[in-house]
Amino acid sequence: MKKLAIASALLTTMALTGTAAHAYQAEVGGSFAYTDPDRGSSGEAYGLNGTYYFNPVQTRNAPLAEAAYLDRASNVNAQVSYDDVGASEYTKYGIGGEYFVPNSDFYVSANVGRTEAELKTSLGKFSNDTTTYGAEVGYFFAPGLLVAAGLKGYDNDIHDGTDPTLRAKYVTTLSNGKDINLEAGAAFGDLDEYRIAGDYYIDKTLSIGADYYDNDLAEESEFGIKARKFINPQLSVEGRVGFGEIYNNDYNKFGVAAKYRF
Repeated sequence: MKKLAIASALLTTMALTGTAAHAYQAEVGGSFAYTDPDRGSSGEAYGLNGTYYFNPVQTRNAPLAEAAYLDRASNVNAQVSYDDVGASEYTKYGIGGEYFVPNSDFYVSANVGRTEAELKTSLGKFSNDTTTYGAEVGYFFAPGLLVAAGLKGYDNDIHDGTDPTLRAKYVTTLSNGKDINLEAGAAFGDLDEYRIAGDYYIDKTLSIGADYYDNDLAEESEFGIKARKFINPQLSVEGRVGFGEIYNNDYNKFGVAAKYRF
């Protein structure tokens, strides 16, 4: 009986340790992108981001990339980026949060950001700062299926506007046992933009995907293909190639990123 009790205690300890090893409460990441246009100067972008979850995220048997979403992990997040495009520079800051209402299928989110632009033109150099903001209310109509509606706006010295938004995200398992993620979103009005994306999980650690973005206000559209791999449950690397057009100028974009969970 004593040996049985000791064995049971060891098994229990191992199980708890295994579960804790795959839980995380924060994630930090960095990114780099290079843009090569047909005309004009090339550009480089550097970014840092971080997310803190109010409770430890349990990965369970889900794709590692979707663990926080499927665990309905409420969080706060922040990001900063610097873009150097020709003679112009853009510094962007943003903070946000997501809250999954406990014991319900409701969801709310909000974000605010600021872009500080230093622009050089034939008429000289000038700056233009823009504040952006957004808020959503959503509902899970089925496990893994979130539909959210809200508002998205911007304000600077030249223009301002607020437009309604609608988006959906669905993570599910196919009949062959593989997981997929499908996303779609749109803003209507002055922004008049939409985005679609999808990921196919070859296994719980590796995904390939594609996305498309279009914004009439900025006269920009871009199609991208991407892949993400978790080297271990904490560390992931990803890459993306984009093919776009802005103001009738075609460009190619190459990006890499890494994230670490703890």
